[in-house]
Amino acid sequence: MRPGAYRANNKKKGEAMFSNARLADLWTDLIARLRAIGEIVPRLILRLIMGWEFFESGREKLNGENWFMSIQSDFPVPFNIIPANISWTIATWFELIGAFALWFGLGTRFFAFSLLVLTFVATAAVHWPMVSMWGDLLKGYAISDMGHGNFKLPLLFVVMLLPLIFNGPGKLSIDHLIAKWFGADTWPQPNGDGWALAALVFGIPFLFLIPMLGFVLLGLALLLAGFQRFVRG
Repeated sequence: MRPGAYRANNKKKGEAMFSNARLADLWTDLIARLRAIGEIVPRLILRLIMGWEFFESGREKLNGENWFMSIQSDFPVPFNIIPANISWTIATWFELIGAFALWFGLGTRFFAFSLLVLTFVATAAVHWPMVSMWGDLLKGYAISDMGHGNFKLPLLFVVMLLPLIFNGPGKLSIDHLIAKWFGADTWPQPNGDGWALAALVFGIPFLFLIPMLGFVLLGLALLLAGFQRFVRG
């Protein structure tokens, strides 16, 4: 190969490498900016929407009549043996206080998890279909109850609450200010304990909806925690 052609070839390769590196830098910069905004906007929107939904529900209970007595036997254990007026009061005030907690981002994970459990209990009592086959479950995935349940809206609530439980309320919150004040690490890397906690978060609510699955998840949480403690040390 002639020296001139060799230099031209190397120049083209260098330009291509520079172009690829430049594109990679631009992509990394774009993702970094989106993640920075993602710490504020998406979870704030989730908190505002979910707060309003539970506030409306709690306000209706506060100003309405207790209809839990008519479905007392449909509640999962132990709520089927708790007096209906107590269950009504618990649901009402957890929804109202939880709504304000989500709006302000205070105790967000606790209240999001509490509202998650409340949603599962409500789903088991009111929205879950009598499942004998997969077709029945699919028919229950609806907003309006046509005789096959209507768990679509509660499922959407669950999907919207989970990011608040696992990722927190975001930077525009009182929780973030408290964590920043104490210098807490809000982005630890997941380990065995983290996965055990995730199994626990799912296991407790499922105890009220699909008890067998709930027990399996709780058992998995214990196994993962034990593995982290005794095997990995």
